[in-house]
Amino acid sequence: MRYTVIFKDSARKELYALPDKLLMRVSSALDKLSQNPRPAGVKKMKGKNEHLWRIRIGDYRVVYAVKDAIRIVNIRRIGHRREVYD
Repeated sequence: MRYTVIFKDSARKELYALPDKLLMRVSSALDKLSQNPRPAGVKKMKGKNEHLWRIRIGDYRVVYAVKDAIRIVNIRRIGHRREVYD
């Protein structure tokens, strides 16, 4: 069964601010999250963000939360690795 992918407003802005080539790569990864919210290479975040997950796309990261009970993947942040964890 598929998950619904939703975006925080700021994450949607971050997505559309990406260069076109990178936008296509990130969009493809987000489509795959709807089928499997915890793909190979996913990492669970630690500390105050322990309910969040992150995937790597080159030097960029997508940080998201998964709500299994209602089958939702909530995209929180999309950005370069040096900025996304702030």
